[in-house]
Amino acid sequence: MAQKKDTALRLMLVADLVNEAEAVVSRLRNAGIAVRPLRPESMDDLADMLAGQPVDMLLADYAAVVLPFEQVAKAVMGCGKDVPLLAMLDGITDDILENVQALGAQAVALRDRPQQFLKNVQTEWNDLEARRSQRRLEAQMRETQRRCDMLIDSSREPIAYIHEGMHIRANQAYLEMFGYESFDDIEGMSLLDLVAPGDVDAFKTLLKSLSKGEEAPPRYELTARDSEGNSFPAVMEFSPAEYQGEHCQQVIFRHQAVEVDPELARELEELRKRDQATGLLNRPTFLHTLEEAVVDAAQSRQQYGLLLLEPDNYQRYLNEIGLDSADDLLAAIAHGLQSTIDTQQLAENSVHVARFGEHSFAVLIRGDHTVTTTLAERIRIAASEQVFEVGGKSGTITASIGGVQIGEKNASVTQAMAKASQCLQSSLGVGGNHIEIFDPSAVDRAEEERIQAWVERLRDALINDRFLLHYQPIIHLMGEPRPIYEGYLRLDFGTGETVSPSSFMHIAEEHGLLGEIDRWVIRHAIDAIAERKQAGKDVTVLLKITQSSLQDDTLPGFIGERLAEHGLSGSALLLQVPESKVFINLRAVQDFATAIGQYGCQMVLEQFGAGLDSFQLLTHFQPSFIKIDRSFTEDLAKNSSNQQRIRELAQKAHDMGIQSIAEFVQDAASMTILFASGISYAEGDFLAVAAPTMNYDFDL
Repeated sequence: MAQKKDTALRLMLVADLVNEAEAVVSRLRNAGIAVRPLRPESMDDLADMLAGQPVDMLLADYAAVVLPFEQVAKAVMGCGKDVPLLAMLDGITDDILENVQALGAQAVALRDRPQQFLKNVQTEWNDLEARRSQRRLEAQMRETQRRCDMLIDSSREPIAYIHEGMHIRANQAYLEMFGYESFDDIEGMSLLDLVAPGDVDAFKTLLKSLSKGEEAPPRYELTARDSEGNSFPAVMEFSPAEYQGEHCQQVIFRHQAVEVDPELARELEELRKRDQATGLLNRPTFLHTLEEAVVDAAQSRQQYGLLLLEPDNYQRYLNEIGLDSADDLLAAIAHGLQSTIDTQQLAENSVHVARFGEHSFAVLIRGDHTVTTTLAERIRIAASEQVFEVGGKSGTITASIGGVQIGEKNASVTQAMAKASQCLQSSLGVGGNHIEIFDPSAVDRAEEERIQAWVERLRDALINDRFLLHYQPIIHLMGEPRPIYEGYLRLDFGTGETVSPSSFMHIAEEHGLLGEIDRWVIRHAIDAIAERKQAGKDVTVLLKITQSSLQDDTLPGFIGERLAEHGLSGSALLLQVPESKVFINLRAVQDFATAIGQYGCQMVLEQFGAGLDSFQLLTHFQPSFIKIDRSFTEDLAKNSSNQQRIRELAQKAHDMGIQSIAEFVQDAASMTILFASGISYAEGDFLAVAAPTMNYDFDL
């Protein structure tokens, strides 16, 4: 369900209870959707938020009393913005659904059906983004049409737009060609009126075929007739177009005198598409072909391979044969390139070869990754085996090739060219005579293999103790010498390099390994505490535990057994859970805290202050410590609002008998502010970095 967007979902939540709103936010975040929540407390708040802030979606409790759903729906409908409204329901009936739809809600989200809830939120957000994208495209289209109109009007080519055989647009050159002063003179006039009587029947047949969707001929010769009845030989070119939302035909009329010899015209057109030095397609023609291939890949799921290649050490070879022989060298390379490609493929237009830059070439082939790779390897080998005789000298030149497989996922000319260029540079960078081709499907397969490798690595780490714990001291700002460390999990690769949990915890969660990892952490932390106690140095260790452990009824007993085994008091162990997880697992957290409390263990509530109403949560669950969310300590010395917020959090926690911890402390100025704010403890790299041993001197 992860939304592939860089921005968060700006979500407005209407619910009577804060914890209900928090549960919704947590559900979305757990599904991989970044959320920026808003919660109005009155209809005035709601109206102000809709008017003054960008809102992507509004989730409203259908049974809300403080802000009734009907009033919320009217406010959304009347705000003049495109804000999807979803009704949150505990259950649904035909009457409720009919009423919700009548009030203007786009969808319903059922609390007791998480998949339906997430899918509808995701769908409405995607639809909103699609509408916004469509509006942007329509604006761009209007601007493009305006520019096209200007180009058509200024063109010397006689151009007209024909719909159902009638003129709906013509430029000045077209009017002058037929002797009309303004478009009003021919608006709605049939194109047949501009055709000499002897060609009318044949032209009618052509128009009928075009109306059936048949392809227009590249050129059509006939005798035209101007406004005074004078006839003249003409050539017409047709191309499908769209004018003001109507499908039509763009027609270009030319005097036959301009193109006397049709065969010569075809030859000229072919020359226009070719590079003079090599005889290959030129860059503009190739790019047009590439655009057509990209469209085909997007619509029919056809696959294409794009290859870019450059001769290695081209400049050095050119210096040897002389600059005047550059075209001969390029022509020789082009000849070798064409001779490598199957003539049948060239004849069927399944392969296109072009000179793409000063000394670079491009190949477009229809087929899958195997076809593309086979051709690239054949070109590379043929280039290395070919002997070039240019400028009275002979030699060989190897080639570097970079490419990309174009399919539905990356059907974009810009993306394809960028990736192929990147692969070409990579091939050149390793010394040349090398191929590198990017295949999106291979990336998916590689990602699956990477995840499976991580799962095996994590299982091995659990069995063979390849995890490590690093400890960072937590300093009491009032001078209490109680040694407290926070334990941080690391994975040892066996090479001296360690990896943080952010690299693998999401994989562990997907594969049901979080509970086992939590037990490993707890067991080894208790062992470390016992070692310190035997050395006469009592410590307390704070550990993070996951949602999986909160729902494990056997974990408290496991903790009690480990403590008893070493003769330790539970006061040496602090277990930390995020505020967001407590909101959606309140009953489990309460039961867990009670269960570990019998051994003397205490709870820490981290990421505190980041929710909609953090202190409301403390009426249901009261930990021994709160750890203030690190967003409040970033650039603390420069942020007066964060300073004020920290003072409020510290004071309220103190009044409730809860000690406070500020993490991520970065500088001395922040320490001064925290001390003055009444914060109990501070933690951060400025004070001491996490290390494998507990050797901080708390008496300093």
